[in-house]
Amino acid sequence: MADQVRFRDLQYRLAAHIRDPEKHAAPADIEERRLAIYRELFFNNVSGLLAGTYPVLYEILGQSVWHTLIRDYFSRHQSHTPYFLEIPRDFLEYLENDRTPNQADPPFMLELAHYEWIELALSVDEAEPDLEGVDRDGDLMEGIPMVSPLVRVLSYRYPVHRIGPDYQPTKPPGEATWLVVFRDLHDSVGFLHINQVTARLIELARDGVRTGRQILGEIATEMGHQRPERVLEGGRDILKMLHEKAIILGAGKQIQKGQHHGKAE
Repeated sequence: MADQVRFRDLQYRLAAHIRDPEKHAAPADIEERRLAIYRELFFNNVSGLLAGTYPVLYEILGQSVWHTLIRDYFSRHQSHTPYFLEIPRDFLEYLENDRTPNQADPPFMLELAHYEWIELALSVDEAEPDLEGVDRDGDLMEGIPMVSPLVRVLSYRYPVHRIGPDYQPTKPPGEATWLVVFRDLHDSVGFLHINQVTARLIELARDGVRTGRQILGEIATEMGHQRPERVLEGGRDILKMLHEKAIILGAGKQIQKGQHHGKAE
């Protein structure tokens, strides 16, 4: 039992040293050359994974600032996931909740990080579109547009899809940026810049209970549009475009009164 306690204590001290070698001394009797290998291996693996998930943020911050950021995450954040692919989400939680903001941080930092993370999140999402009962070539106006479960409608203060080394806004524009991120039927992740009306259409369609015509009629009413037929005409084209990208999978049958229909989420 005593040997187990000593071994566990050794593991904790070694882990603390690897995470933050400046604050935690290495356990005695371990060769420095080997310690250096462990320190570099762990740090470089995590840093490389995160740089690959957040390439724009990495390029904007630069290598020196990035390494300081990752060292802070590595040393301070208590990660509980045993899965390598969940580390990027864990890092995002660190940025949102644990990290002390720096005056030099880009004002769009958190939004950009979330935008970059969502691509990985959708690429590994285990959900699969259920095409049973969906007419891929059905009438999206008279039938029920069925939204893929691999669709995320996002709103940001900053135009994160445009941000890069050559475009770094210092304050948000007057209007929010609406984006839809999706994984198509070939497992490719795509991004689409949309407006608030299209975002509302997708969100209403998620219920899987209204026809395309009913959805667009509701949107026209919400807008107080003087010519609702124009909303229907424009909406028909939007539905077609969303269908081509597999954001909308096709048309389901209209539900009879009293019949239950599961949500397409």
